[in-house]
Amino acid sequence: MQVIIDKLEKHQKFFDKISKNIYLMAIKDGFLAAMPIILFSSIFILLTSVLPLIGINLPSGLNDWFNKIYNYTMGFVGLYVAGTTAKALTGSMNQRIKGGRFINGTSTMMAAMCGFMLLAIGTTKGGAYIGDYFGTKGILSSFVSAFITVHMYKFCVEKDITIKMPKEVPGAISQNFRDIFPFSFSILVMGIIDVAIRSWLHVPFSAMLATLIAPIFKGAETYWGMAFIWFLIPLFWFMGIHGPSVVKPAITAALYGNTTANLALFKAGHFPYHSLTENFGNFIGELGGTGATFVVPFIFMFLMKSKQLKAIGKASFIPVMFAVNEPLLFGAPIILNPYFFIPFVLSPVVNVVVGKMFIDLLNMRGFMYILSWALPGPIGAFLDTQMQPISILLVVVLLVLDTLIYLPFCRAYDASLVKQENEVDAADEEAAAGVETVGATAAVASPAMASEATPATSTTEETAPVDSDPALAKKLDHEVKVLVLCAGGGTSEQLANALTEGAEKYDVPIVASAGAYGSHHDILPNYDLVVLAPQVRTYYDDLKADTDRLGIQLVATKGQQYIALTRDSKKALDFVMDNLNKKADD
Repeated sequence: MQVIIDKLEKHQKFFDKISKNIYLMAIKDGFLAAMPIILFSSIFILLTSVLPLIGINLPSGLNDWFNKIYNYTMGFVGLYVAGTTAKALTGSMNQRIKGGRFINGTSTMMAAMCGFMLLAIGTTKGGAYIGDYFGTKGILSSFVSAFITVHMYKFCVEKDITIKMPKEVPGAISQNFRDIFPFSFSILVMGIIDVAIRSWLHVPFSAMLATLIAPIFKGAETYWGMAFIWFLIPLFWFMGIHGPSVVKPAITAALYGNTTANLALFKAGHFPYHSLTENFGNFIGELGGTGATFVVPFIFMFLMKSKQLKAIGKASFIPVMFAVNEPLLFGAPIILNPYFFIPFVLSPVVNVVVGKMFIDLLNMRGFMYILSWALPGPIGAFLDTQMQPISILLVVVLLVLDTLIYLPFCRAYDASLVKQENEVDAADEEAAAGVETVGATAAVASPAMASEATPATSTTEETAPVDSDPALAKKLDHEVKVLVLCAGGGTSEQLANALTEGAEKYDVPIVASAGAYGSHHDILPNYDLVVLAPQVRTYYDDLKADTDRLGIQLVATKGQQYIALTRDSKKALDFVMDNLNKKADD
């Protein structure tokens, strides 16, 4: 097992490089920015599809209104993602442009959305838009438009291809003229691509891409393909790299496109057979988070003997139920722990293979909706199959299988921890016995001294004011804003909550917020201190260029350290105060 760990660690720099790829990050962050649209619209599609199953029939007018809201939100998500992806990539490109120049993020958003229309949307002979590719079917056009647009802007900025205005012209107006050339070039390139593809295949660019990559999607939706995908995701996470950010961008179009296709099939009275969907991965392959860890906290709590594992289980079972499993991954730890390598990568593979068998062989419906990834897996699976009872049987089977896979490895790790804890307890007992002997001798030699010392110590502990703590002694004379960043926003919320609790308890003017790395570019200037969670500490050097330019302090944390801070509001506050004091001293 250690040989495998050593080989993985040997290639960690390569994995880090993949994780930090600006195009993969832009895809992830582009979708993250559009997630409120996706989640909001899902409410209305559920209202129109689920309510009739329980005997509630909406008035036709209200049903049409719900469908209209869905169609004009989720139905245009390809258009929106073109803009958000371009904006995310613009932020990364601006970090790499030298000479004080920068790309206008708002302009690249608009250009990418215009380019998306040229690449993805066709028209009828009467001039009406054909809307098939406005939504998830047009996602690939979103990415192509965003990438081409940002590169055209980068080229123009670096080569100083622009319309220069007199110094007297206001900056906002000058910026508009500076963007004319890159905007025009971007649209012209997309227009040329559109003409070329239509002349060749007589279809929009989006239809061409779907045709060319159809074999890849078909391969990905086989048992071997899905097993490989959900082997890679936990493999990267085991190395401490956010696996979904590395793997899922390559199959994003299939994940969301198949979800839409399943719903269309179901509404048309056909069987929704696609298994490679976004929420199938969330609720089945990643049941309880990456590594299918839903059962692990309960194994720790009820079947393990180690004090450490029992404590980790109690602290993590609620977050893990909602797919926030970082407290478990870094607290046990599971990350880079040789005891957990096999179950961590094997359980998701088993889950997706069994889940696909339920769809292919037992007529369980493929997942049809985009529900929040934070929804507990058993509930999400039930809702996403239109409340099909067999989905509950699937979840039960998966929980049993995951338990059987994890249990022997948990027991092996538990045995090693119990042995260590017993050794520590024995050493503590010996040390305590020595202290008692010395204390007894001292009391005999000077009983008056002993009788005076004890009350004094007791009184000090009971009456010590909060501000006597060294880290809290230095009061802030202004409000300090702290931003905690992680990969998806769930982990960062835990430390932000701990800081907020500590600030209120000790009356310290600190305001903490949680965010996701990649979606931080616009809000970054509003903060004084940025704390990176362990899963995004590899981005430290990239982010430091921005924080140094803005005069913001940046701190990265490690796994065990971060978990300790989230569990103790005073430790979290001490951590921030210590770093603020260090900056003041510098």
